[in-house]
Amino acid sequence: MNKKEHTDILDKIENNAKTREFTGIPYLVLKILFVAFSLFCIFIVRFSTADTRVIRALFVGFMVFFVYILYPIKKHKSYKVNYIPWYDMILGVVGLVCYLNFAINSDKIIKMGIILPQYLIILGIVGLIITLEACRRVTGLPIVIVSIVFIVLSLTKSSLKLIIANLFYTTQGLIGTPISACINYIAMFIIFGSFLERTGVSNFFIELANSIAGSSIGGPAKVSVISSALCGMVSGSSVGNTVTTGAITIPLMKKNGYKPEFAGAVEAAASTGGQIMPPIMGAAAFLMIEYTNCEYSYIALRACLPALLYFAGIFISVHLEAKKLKLKGIPKENLPKFSDVFLRSWYLLLPLVVLTILIIKNTMSNAALVAIGLTMVLSMIDDYKSKTIYEKFSKMINTSISALENGAKSILSVGIACAVAGTIAGSITTTGMGLQLTSSIATIAHGQILIAMFLTMITCIILGMGVPTTANYVIMATTCAPILTNMGMEVLAAHMFVFYFGIVADITPPVALAAYAGSAIANASPIKTAINATLLAIAAFIIPYVFGLSPAMLFIDTTPVEVILIIITSLVGIFGVSSGIIGYINKELSIIGRIIIILGGLMLIFPGLLTDLIGIVIVATSVFINTMKTEKNIIKE
Repeated sequence: MNKKEHTDILDKIENNAKTREFTGIPYLVLKILFVAFSLFCIFIVRFSTADTRVIRALFVGFMVFFVYILYPIKKHKSYKVNYIPWYDMILGVVGLVCYLNFAINSDKIIKMGIILPQYLIILGIVGLIITLEACRRVTGLPIVIVSIVFIVLSLTKSSLKLIIANLFYTTQGLIGTPISACINYIAMFIIFGSFLERTGVSNFFIELANSIAGSSIGGPAKVSVISSALCGMVSGSSVGNTVTTGAITIPLMKKNGYKPEFAGAVEAAASTGGQIMPPIMGAAAFLMIEYTNCEYSYIALRACLPALLYFAGIFISVHLEAKKLKLKGIPKENLPKFSDVFLRSWYLLLPLVVLTILIIKNTMSNAALVAIGLTMVLSMIDDYKSKTIYEKFSKMINTSISALENGAKSILSVGIACAVAGTIAGSITTTGMGLQLTSSIATIAHGQILIAMFLTMITCIILGMGVPTTANYVIMATTCAPILTNMGMEVLAAHMFVFYFGIVADITPPVALAAYAGSAIANASPIKTAINATLLAIAAFIIPYVFGLSPAMLFIDTTPVEVILIIITSLVGIFGVSSGIIGYINKELSIIGRIIIILGGLMLIFPGLLTDLIGIVIVATSVFINTMKTEKNIIKE
């Protein structure tokens, strides 16, 4: 698949998002507006010296306006081309005016404090409602329902005037910390990701994965795991990652012999893991900077090992499933050679390398901008050496305009979700509900950290259902992370713990958005796909407990020897649990054998020499017995 075909797939994905369709002059006008919005995002980060509250209000106001222009009231309703209903035009303009009023009169409004005149309260209520509806159109109902619940609960503890003043006119609501992180970091990295996509980096990653693992046992599934991990490095959406790579990998898996629900589950589980994969981490890492007071390079480095172990767990599961089904890989003659793929498109990795180096040097403000500039230059490179400089320059301009346009559209879904997540965080801060939740779980746990971790896990999965990555983390950071930090867990470990289990909600029933996306491509049952994805991603349920109980996995207060031991015990534990769930090592396991090896794997979660030794002995013994039975069967045959 060439770069043009890959771009066509991305365009189809965008059309399937049920946005309105525009052609001709209306499309050109909107294209100019979206490009201008991306440039506005770049400008305010690098050059603007205006008051941050003014910038945030303008940012959210423009997003609200664009949402009502682009997204219809119902996703499944058909509209005429170049048609925007009158009520959406009114809602978009009124929403923008509410935020513009604050931006223009910010000095006067800020001086008033929380004692605001009636007309400002009315504008705040209207702006809040319009923003919630915009969020519903873009991301769906779950996060909107959560926000409304928290707002209603806050109204039982405070007056309407005070709540609106806090949520709309201060940095404790719609223009709070999530929007600040979105403006300063997330938007820039979304635009950078859009530039990478337009240069064909996803296609390069898929071909690279094919050349590495395509011919091995169950090759297409392993390709899905590797390509999703690589694409996840720059993707901000588990669903988007599922659809982008899954359009290629899922049909290959089905053709290779995997059941449709398993094929969809592999892609969903792997793509969801992309949200925990540095350097982007679904853009949540940039919010983590605000909530943990840690530098980005510190967070990204410590997220590497857990992410790699997560993908190792899925890789082990698909390998065992392939052996169980006796599936072969793709014939080598049908696969590209690694050297050919790498030598042809190695330059696509340069922006990621430069980005990583700049991040490590703590130049966050310049990192994405430099990487974007480098990607623009690299977009001029192609296989046709005979093209003129003018043609190459034209290609760079066209690619850049397309990337800026699609970057702006991607910012809408993340930005609106961040704004609404700010209302949740603001409601919790204003009313002290976070402290009530923390004390309730602490009371039930009776000082037992494992019980607190389990209850926090359940809370995160429930609250994270159907919520985009960035907003998901905001909810977890404000409601669930304090539960664990108050019980003595290291701050970053606690935030990583709740982040992992918030993300897992994308594949756990009943609201498993990534799994549903995978099932749609695989023509499989959504629930069966979600259950399979949850089982495949079992590492995501183990790893957070490991670094929660022993931060050595996050390279915190540890030595190289301890890290090596953590890696070994984690891999053995993941292998034990995965083989028990799949029910196969060298031959099928009995029910009792599956239970025993799963218990052995789980023993390796608990830090301590005794539990590690017991777990390793159980897993090793299970493998030995299974291998001996296999050899006896071979001899008999």
